[in-house]
Amino acid sequence: MTTPQATARLQLHAGYTLDDACAQVDYYADLGVSHLYLSPITRARAGSTHGYDVIDHAIVNPELGGESALLRLAAAARARGLGLIADIVPNHMAAHPSNAWWRDVLANGEASAWSNCFDIDWNPPSPALHGKVLLPVLGDPYGVSLERGALTLQWDDGAAEPELDVTGQRYPIAPSTVPAGVDPQEWLRDHDPAQPEGRKRLHALLERQHYRLAWWRTAPDIINWRRFFEISELVGVRVEDESVFDAVHTLVLRLYAQGVLEGLRIDHIDGLASPGGYLRRLSARLAQAGADRPAPLRQAQPYLVVEKILAHGEVLDPRWQTDGTTGYDFMDQVGALLHAPQAERALRAFWIALTEDDREPGEQLRAARVRMLARHFPAERQALVRELERIAAQDARTRDWTSTAIDRALSALLAAFPVYRTYAEDEGSNPADARWLATALAGADTALAAREGSADATLLAQIAQWLDGDPQHQTALRRFQQLTPPLAAKALEDTLFYRHGPLLSRNEVGASPNQFSLSADDFYDVCATRARTHPNAMLATATHDHKRGEDTRARLAVLSEMPDRWRQLASAWINALPAGMAPADRYMLLQTLVGAWSPDWDADPSAHDADALNGWLERIGQWQTKALREAKLHTSWTDPDPAYEAAAQECLDYLGNDARGRELLGEIAAFALELAPAGMINSFTQTVLRNTLPGVPDLYQGTDLWDFSLVDPDNRRPVDYASRAALLAEASREVAMDLSVSAWRSGSVKQALIHRLLLARQRVNAPFQGGDFYRVRVDGSQAGHVVAFLRQHEGQTALIVGAHLCALELACYARGDAEQARAFWGDTELRLPSGTPRVSLHDALTGRRLRAGAIDRLLVADILRDGPAALCLAA
Repeated sequence: MTTPQATARLQLHAGYTLDDACAQVDYYADLGVSHLYLSPITRARAGSTHGYDVIDHAIVNPELGGESALLRLAAAARARGLGLIADIVPNHMAAHPSNAWWRDVLANGEASAWSNCFDIDWNPPSPALHGKVLLPVLGDPYGVSLERGALTLQWDDGAAEPELDVTGQRYPIAPSTVPAGVDPQEWLRDHDPAQPEGRKRLHALLERQHYRLAWWRTAPDIINWRRFFEISELVGVRVEDESVFDAVHTLVLRLYAQGVLEGLRIDHIDGLASPGGYLRRLSARLAQAGADRPAPLRQAQPYLVVEKILAHGEVLDPRWQTDGTTGYDFMDQVGALLHAPQAERALRAFWIALTEDDREPGEQLRAARVRMLARHFPAERQALVRELERIAAQDARTRDWTSTAIDRALSALLAAFPVYRTYAEDEGSNPADARWLATALAGADTALAAREGSADATLLAQIAQWLDGDPQHQTALRRFQQLTPPLAAKALEDTLFYRHGPLLSRNEVGASPNQFSLSADDFYDVCATRARTHPNAMLATATHDHKRGEDTRARLAVLSEMPDRWRQLASAWINALPAGMAPADRYMLLQTLVGAWSPDWDADPSAHDADALNGWLERIGQWQTKALREAKLHTSWTDPDPAYEAAAQECLDYLGNDARGRELLGEIAAFALELAPAGMINSFTQTVLRNTLPGVPDLYQGTDLWDFSLVDPDNRRPVDYASRAALLAEASREVAMDLSVSAWRSGSVKQALIHRLLLARQRVNAPFQGGDFYRVRVDGSQAGHVVAFLRQHEGQTALIVGAHLCALELACYARGDAEQARAFWGDTELRLPSGTPRVSLHDALTGRRLRAGAIDRLLVADILRDGPAALCLAA
């Protein structure tokens, strides 16, 4: 196999194993995908629901069925012409005693054979941590935990060594701290924390360990090892070390050599010390492993994509050896395309009125970054400050800069940094790095009111020079480049996007609060750039990390076509809800209710099964709690406010249990159902674009029908494959695509659309493998409401047409009145580029044939006769 035609992402865990995936091979093969794209398969913590908390890179997770199950899946997939792509996690592992590498470090400290695997500072500023690993696992301060008996020693029968039990979790005791030949029971009695003397001896013993137990709240201030973001359960791995790289990748390279895997997805590549160097090494190792692949597979190149968030205007480093990103950039771009730019001002004005905060989104983001630096990443920030202070002290011209001054300037620079990171490493700086640093410098100068030539401006310029990639400053550069990614993610995706909500459909991974919409011209430009630089990058519209389902976002995007009416309705409903929750939070709740109401439900809440409605409201409640805590305005994960969270729950209880509240919910539901057909129009167009534009379309599990999921864990719920298989089997028997009202409401229209698009890619595949990509000119009264593209290669042609910013006008397609929808197009027509072969075009969705006129013109009403988007092929 070569580059994937289309992928399907599957979330594996103990409740959905490799054998469960094997049972769905036929379904996905029949649907038309070419590769199953698996969440991490290496051994994770017991009970992990996602697989990113790896404890052993060397084996396939037994909870998933182990390697034998993986081989069964690979064989079944191969028999149906499918390949496997695996998600790998080189950046971090679980900081858990079940991780043998981590456990050995806890037992033996810096002398451990595995100590070089983790980013640990063995000589931090605090003398108490010299030679130790901070272990912030206590629910209370250390002394309180000790007195309460939360720390006890256990010595199991037959065990060679004792362990420390911390509220049910076992940690190793350094062998050197346990006298040889001691009687286990007597030794345990001597260290019984229930007795004052025993408590003293236990404390003395714990002080001699290679870890320092601490209250979990201390981690941000004194952590001495790199974490994944701010999660103290995940420790950073030094995969830049060749021996560590080999230990992390031995299994996946072997599986690739055996032909079991055909590609890899690299998780959080921005966390690595040297992303470019990592990709070069990985590509070289894959090439070596490729020589050992079964003969039929040796010529195929591995498919390699990276999880990378691209800021607006940012492109992948051209030096990286990768097929592209996992598709967050496309998800943002196609989402922005669906939003009417004229609504931005009205919706932001409404939001400002609710929040009484008129700061620009960029200023609010800077404030979120300042908070994260001060309260969530102070240890990482101070470590960088110390390294810069050390550099300053080595030069007589800079030695007078104090840590306080450096911290002030550095914090301003970090708060203004516009992208995830720079990429200066062994091959030098990325040419774009200087531009991003200059942008950050300008923002820092403004924040510090630093005029040209002032002390702050001079110091900022000096810090930027130290961080420009000079090999003498590699430690500082590494600390800087590994601090900015978690800072960016936590400030934007996990803070601002939960506290800034003019329209929640634009609050998504990969999006920017400064970009509400994207014009058709700009959308074509980014697609053309992708076709030119990374034609095999993934195109995603849903992922395991999305904040709301792709069809939820598509429905909410319709509100940008009717901002005035929406503001009127939302204002009334905000006032009708219990007032204990802030108006802005009530507004975000309303958006979620409108976006997630199922289209096959009645508007009357009393008409539904009580368990189903209560279950849905419970899901909304889980989203709401997470949203409020991530926003960190009225409550948070670290300091929950029970009173505010109770007020938030009161809103949901009112909607579910109070007669007036249920009446209000009925009004909201009625509006959601009124909006739903227009949302489906957006979804239809989005689906066509994802499956036809340059790139590899990725289908997230369960999104082959309407996806009204919310943020994780809601977006990882079980998928009903039995019903999907039955729908697909029925649709496969039909010559014409079912576009009935019931098909639109059930979502089977979306599944049939995906199925026909993917089969069309297989039949006429040349245009989707490369060649030319054009924007097609549109003329006529509704020209501004059409996006049209042409792909041509090796004598084959694909014409892609979609409706743009007219979902309300075209909702009739989904209501069973295509004739009325067609009337909207009037005289609008496509003008195919000169030189386009005059061949008959075949509508891949309906089976109709279309023919261009004498001057290569096509009426949009003819192309979009039955639906809001189309793929027409000619071979």
